[in-house]
Amino acid sequence: MRKKRKKWFEYMWILSALYMAMGFVNILSAWLGLVCFLVPLLIALVKGDKSYCGSYCGRGQLLELLGSKLRLSRRKDIPAFLRSKWFRYGFLAFFMFMFANMIFMTYLVFQGSSGFKEVVTLLWSIRLPWYWAYSAGIAEPWIVQFAFGFYSLMLTSTTLGFITMALYKPRSWCVYCPMGTMTQGICSIRN
Repeated sequence: MRKKRKKWFEYMWILSALYMAMGFVNILSAWLGLVCFLVPLLIALVKGDKSYCGSYCGRGQLLELLGSKLRLSRRKDIPAFLRSKWFRYGFLAFFMFMFANMIFMTYLVFQGSSGFKEVVTLLWSIRLPWYWAYSAGIAEPWIVQFAFGFYSLMLTSTTLGFITMALYKPRSWCVYCPMGTMTQGICSIRN
């Protein structure tokens, strides 16, 4: 029997892993993560579906790979409260509040009211010094501040994905992923 040839988008997990690794080396690469924010929304607006989540999401593919093929998942059902509408939309609201806070901090640095901080915040509270990932003077301070803040969001969401992958099914993160919730909302409104 002949093996089915994989399609190009089945390797998006490599980009997701590469993105996370690049943030350890050069924080300015965090700006590339905006693609993961904009593309799902554009696909939902244009096509009216969540095909990004099912086919192109590198994080979902990475969690599937680690959880299923490497057997790092307990493969238990995700608790009902994590699947509930109130939790998903509540988590989206919280996540968007944290995103808005990151934008506000970037604005303060842009205005000169605050200096940028070479810190990545994990789970919105654990401050990790990240000074090796940026050499002073390469970019404007507000650009650097945005990169630190955005990478913090991406690292936090990836960490939450790993935790729920290990505790439950591999793609449990996808159930309450803020981007998935937003694209679902867009598709509901559009259709």
